[in-house]
Amino acid sequence: MFLDKLIARKVAAFEQELLQKYYAEVENMYGMMRGWRHDYRHHIQAMKVHAARGELEEIKGYLDMLDEDLTSVETVVRTGNRAADAVLNSKLSLAGERQIRTKTYVRIPVQLTTPELDLCTIMGNLLDNAMEACMELPPERRLIRIYMEMKGNFLYFALTNTAGGAKKSSFRTTRGTGRGLGLGRVDAIVKKLGGHITRASEEEAFSTEVLLPQ
Repeated sequence: MFLDKLIARKVAAFEQELLQKYYAEVENMYGMMRGWRHDYRHHIQAMKVHAARGELEEIKGYLDMLDEDLTSVETVVRTGNRAADAVLNSKLSLAGERQIRTKTYVRIPVQLTTPELDLCTIMGNLLDNAMEACMELPPERRLIRIYMEMKGNFLYFALTNTAGGAKKSSFRTTRGTGRGLGLGRVDAIVKKLGGHITRASEEEAFSTEVLLPQ
């Protein structure tokens, strides 16, 4: 009993530290967006000067620079919820580094009652699991679809990823492996919150759906 409580406290402390890291990362991205918007008028004026002088090569170079700069902030996702933003943007950035394509639709227009730490743990573990499965495939086959919005009084979160094939082990939550421990944490939190979770494995895809009451 004492050992279980000690482990639980350590896991909670680690998750809290991870949450703060997510917040720092997303705030940095928001800062980049604000800075780009602030400088937007200056960029336009600079290109007008080049245009008046007929300096087409300079304009092309300037546009290339802006395109590269904008690429670093255009993937920022804003759901309306700080915790969801933090996890999603951190994981989407990691997915990009791993050559995993993502398709995302997320919208949370209400204040959630789900504790931020629980929400981050659910989303973070499921996204980590999805990326791990994608990495078993060649880059051109790696894909994660993320869908998140309110369904009545429930927060609905659906995640689908390509996979190498149907694997019964994907449904296991046996303690002892990283993936199993993560899925076990997700199941326990969803149960604690009075929610529902379903998983489905097809030939080349694996999907998870979570409903959390609000």
